[in-house]
Amino acid sequence: MSLFFNWVYVFLSSLVAFVLVMMFVAFFILSERKVLGYIQIRKGPNKVGLVGLLQSFADLFKLVFKYKSGFHFRDWLSFIGVFSVLVVACGFCVLFAQYDLGGCGNNWILWLIVNASLTGYGLLSIGWGSYNKFALISCVRSALGSLTFEVSFMCVSVMVALLFNSYSYEGLVESWLLVFLLPIGYLFWMVVMLCECNRTPFDYAESESELVSGLSVEYSGVSFTCLFACEYLIMFIFSWLTSLVFLGGQFVLLGTMIHALFFIWARATLPRVRFDYFIGFTWGGVLPILLFSFFVVIFR
Repeated sequence: MSLFFNWVYVFLSSLVAFVLVMMFVAFFILSERKVLGYIQIRKGPNKVGLVGLLQSFADLFKLVFKYKSGFHFRDWLSFIGVFSVLVVACGFCVLFAQYDLGGCGNNWILWLIVNASLTGYGLLSIGWGSYNKFALISCVRSALGSLTFEVSFMCVSVMVALLFNSYSYEGLVESWLLVFLLPIGYLFWMVVMLCECNRTPFDYAESESELVSGLSVEYSGVSFTCLFACEYLIMFIFSWLTSLVFLGGQFVLLGTMIHALFFIWARATLPRVRFDYFIGFTWGGVLPILLFSFFVVIFR
């Protein structure tokens, strides 16, 4: 019975976390549109509800209710891709819910690495199953970008685990301003985080100017809503995770808001970097420096 109640507890806590994160995502999208509007000297959404607070919900209802019945995927591979992205997003919510509540025990960071590594498979399936050359190019670029992110993400995660001699979350809670101890790791983490979340200047999975929305060009209605919401959900999770790892448990709320604002600022100000330059910089510059830092931490 105790095992059954534990599973019920995990399910309910994860469901609550998913609802809370999705509520944050709705207002994060609205905040991004408002901030981008003021940066471009115009007003953002301000018609639906008080000062536009219900705009995200109105967009959601429009996408859902305009969705026609039937099978809307070009291929079974695209259906698997959307489902995989949803599974990854729900996996992040489970880890978020179980953080500091006894879930995942001493392997919390390892489970986080495993869940993040599944993102590339979903993106590859989404583009490959669309029967669209722009989506195919986009999925190949995003898969390579995800692989690049995973290598750097793993190096930084293992370095943090070595510093605290544990893969559990207790060390992260007790940490304090790790950003001053690993400033290079934090800088490179921010770069690869933008790539993983498909944000400017590394939004190679979408690239509206050359790929016409990239991965999601063949999707609409509920399927497009799932992809769009999961992208912002992963941005929130990585904003929270970055704050937790580099600022510590004491500043996690403030740090999450600052890093969420960083995503908006990057989209509004930074130009897109050429893909070959980014890959060369990451594999030829970031990875060697992180590996050197990794061995310095080991033999400290």
